[in-house]
Amino acid sequence: MRNKEEIKELLDYFRTTENNDIKLDEKAIYSAYQKNDNHQSLSIKILSIFGGILASMAFLAALFITGIYDSTSGLLIFGTLSIIGGVFINKIYNKTVIDTVSVSSYLIGFILIGVGLSKMKMDPNTLSLVFILIAAVSLAIVRSYILAFISVLIICGGILALIISNDHFDWAHLYTSCLATIVTVLFLKEAKIISTHPSFSKLYDPVRIGLVFSFLAGLVLLSKGDLIDVPGDHLWISSIVIILNILYVLSQLFKILNISKPQQKAGIYILSIVILSPTILSPAISGAILIILLSFLVNYKTSLVIGIAAFIYFVAQYYYDLHFTLLTKSIILFSSGILFLGLYLLTHKKLTSNEKV
Repeated sequence: MRNKEEIKELLDYFRTTENNDIKLDEKAIYSAYQKNDNHQSLSIKILSIFGGILASMAFLAALFITGIYDSTSGLLIFGTLSIIGGVFINKIYNKTVIDTVSVSSYLIGFILIGVGLSKMKMDPNTLSLVFILIAAVSLAIVRSYILAFISVLIICGGILALIISNDHFDWAHLYTSCLATIVTVLFLKEAKIISTHPSFSKLYDPVRIGLVFSFLAGLVLLSKGDLIDVPGDHLWISSIVIILNILYVLSQLFKILNISKPQQKAGIYILSIVILSPTILSPAISGAILIILLSFLVNYKTSLVIGIAAFIYFVAQYYYDLHFTLLTKSIILFSSGILFLGLYLLTHKKLTSNEKV
């Protein structure tokens, strides 16, 4: 949809569907489309984030040179003002330069508060809870893509910090299992979520991609035994939940691929379980597959690229960690490659036939 004529055609279609008398505010729709079309691209947002981080580091260095590090109250007061300023500056203005300033102020505030509370010998659990609370309140106030994205990362990072600081490494499975389900619901129920409230439509994209990154962070922790001591005999917990979500996503893909025969569905389910069963002790691989399927289903290219990159990384790591001979590893990789190529040709052929119809 690139012009007003196409928007008008779509509006006319909604009005004539099932002969419903739908009242639409065309001016508001055109205005929203124009605003979205002129919105910053993802690359600009990423540059704004990194620019904010670099600016924050430079400004913090200047602050510490002035001696503010010696004043606990100064750190807390200045940190609080920085967070408040970052949130409300971005709420009032919506420009790229302002984004960088607000991100810088927001990050500086968290760093200063963190340093100040640490100097007060605050318990790590309480510190994590404070960060989660501040980020949650900020998320409820802001409507900015970047600040919402950072707030989601801080909230999920605070939860991971609680898990690690208390040595409850089994809870990492609960973390990844919950995020796998939440991400699946977010992807598949997009229309219902963004139509619930206007603020949800603005927060949906940054929250979704923030949860994807947080989910991948949890998978990295589970896959890297040298980061946290996760019991290996409990890895199947996350894998089972992720695989169940994958099977549910497949049920939604059946509608798109026009697969309605029970025998075909059962065959695909069985084949999927057979393919995923070797990853039962590597939830990171099945988690990456879940992201890829969800992104493919809703045509979310950013997440699709992230999922593919994560899948390649996790498979390579899994391959490296296998205690097999080089010949056995090569056979496994060769067989897996043939299998995935076969699945690609099958789905590609099915999609092509649907487009012709």
